[in-house]
Amino acid sequence: MLWTDCLTRLRQELSDNVFAMWIRPLVAEEVAGVLKLYAPNPYWTRYIQEHHLELITILAEQMSEGRVRKVEILVDSRPGVILSAAEQPATTTSALESVPSQATHYKSKKEHQELIPAKNAKKRLLNPLFNFALFVEGRSNQMAAETCRKVLTQLGESQHNPLFLYGPTGLGKTHLMQAVGNALLQAKPNARVMYMTAESFVQDFVSSLQKGKVEEFKKNCRSLDLLLVDDIHLLAGKEASLVEFFYTFNALLDESKQIILTSDRYPKELTELDPRLVSRFSWGLSVGVEPPDIETRIEILLKKAESNAIELPRNCALFIAQQVVANVRELEGALNKVVAISRFKGTPIDLEVVRESLKDVLAIRARTISTENIQRVVSEYFRIPLKELVGPKRTRIFARPRQMAMGLARELTGDSFPEIGMAFGGRDHSTVMHACEKVQSLRAEDPIFNEDDKNLMRVLQS
Repeated sequence: MLWTDCLTRLRQELSDNVFAMWIRPLVAEEVAGVLKLYAPNPYWTRYIQEHHLELITILAEQMSEGRVRKVEILVDSRPGVILSAAEQPATTTSALESVPSQATHYKSKKEHQELIPAKNAKKRLLNPLFNFALFVEGRSNQMAAETCRKVLTQLGESQHNPLFLYGPTGLGKTHLMQAVGNALLQAKPNARVMYMTAESFVQDFVSSLQKGKVEEFKKNCRSLDLLLVDDIHLLAGKEASLVEFFYTFNALLDESKQIILTSDRYPKELTELDPRLVSRFSWGLSVGVEPPDIETRIEILLKKAESNAIELPRNCALFIAQQVVANVRELEGALNKVVAISRFKGTPIDLEVVRESLKDVLAIRARTISTENIQRVVSEYFRIPLKELVGPKRTRIFARPRQMAMGLARELTGDSFPEIGMAFGGRDHSTVMHACEKVQSLRAEDPIFNEDDKNLMRVLQS
């Protein structure tokens, strides 16, 4: 069976914990060239989509010899045998009270559920791989990581309660907040910790209304030591849930219980939420998480490879980091693809394998070389802030890279002198012309400049 073969390969690709927790419980069926995977709940499907779906798709296509071209991850709603509830990760408020304990197949989700103590259930709320040891720090996230560690030693203190982590998706905010929860449970096994998304909060609240268990829901939420809520901005438009969260938020703060929230924006930018709630988000500490710089991206790849016993040469990590710049999730997805191709071909990971694995990324990148891309690459190469590269300062440490970036933009983008000048802080076209002329002369006169220029050209065109 195709899925059995895929499981064998996935067991080799992934850590034992990840495989046992997330992959093995999936149920699969093949329908008209599509491999459908069934998970117990939306949280599970989201995790698979973000972390493993690309790898599974590659393996399914390869091992079916092209018969399967697509993989879908769905919440299980099929008739007949479904996943046992014991295999479902506890992710919401109900997990604090009960979790099924035996892996028995059944037709109704309401049948044959045996309860286990809440103490064990709490630990399953969090991904054990989201810990501080596996979090790679760099300039972009160092303050956020240090703050999260400090929270552990000063839990519930007003200067960082609530702790609000903000920034684009895929940068490690969830990892950090769950690392706090995991560390707290390790130090205090009886601590009451709950992790949920804003979406799951809404779902649980609505479910409690339908079942007449609102008071039980309130009790569960308001008796915590640590509440972790992901993507709080998604509460927008959920008026009843917003009101309940407002009172839960206040109740926990009044008891000096720690709250950690994440969002894609700074609190005051969440204009779609109740202003009273937004103002409370700013009572503690708000810390931004930015996209990782190239050094951090390299270290993320190397650490990910090490944790999964993968031999990843540093030059290959550098190449991947140069091509994938958006976020950590895309980095991990790229690495998974490289590993899959390497093992399918039976060859060690080298630059040839990496190039083959990332050919789609490279093709897109080749079509999207822009002045903005060039500015980013040059700023990272010379380790100078992007704002200084395009800014007014004329000191040599900024002027030389700026001239080089202008010259590269002229050669690689086809933009006019005025267009390039506008991209560099509104400079006059004559300034750009002078920069291009200077680049030509320095290439011939300065070996170091020429070498840097060639290196940048290779990066941008690779």
